[in-house]
Amino acid sequence: MRKIVILATVAAALMVSACNTVAGVGQDVSAAGRAVTNTAKDAK
Repeated sequence: MRKIVILATVAAALMVSACNTVAGVGQDVSAAGRAVTNTAKDAK
């Protein structure tokens, strides 16, 4: 029973860290998109 609790805790921690990583990548991609948009507007 104790092993199950430990494994569940580790799995939950990995899922939370994965969500944070995906959110960070999304923010980075969004910032890159804004930079490209701003550069395109400046080039006009």
